[in-house]
Amino acid sequence: MPILHDLFDQLFYERVIDPLWLRLNDALVLRLAEVIYSDHAFDRLPILGDALEDAGCTDRAILDHCRSGKEHYRGCWVVDLLLGRG
Repeated sequence: MPILHDLFDQLFYERVIDPLWLRLNDALVLRLAEVIYSDHAFDRLPILGDALEDAGCTDRAILDHCRSGKEHYRGCWVVDLLLGRG
């Protein structure tokens, strides 16, 4: 059932993305999310979690999801949220 958690966890919680996270460090968070999505490079989610934390994100669910070490899929709620797809 990990795919269900990866795709639908956001349905149970209201998550807010601070637009500043997407602009800091030459838009590093946004660029990482775009590469992860387009290249199916979900093994880079821990790096995205670090970039989010460096940008000021304190949302434990977002950070823990990125760093979970579980398999992720296109439609990952964190990546979709950052890209405005969710």
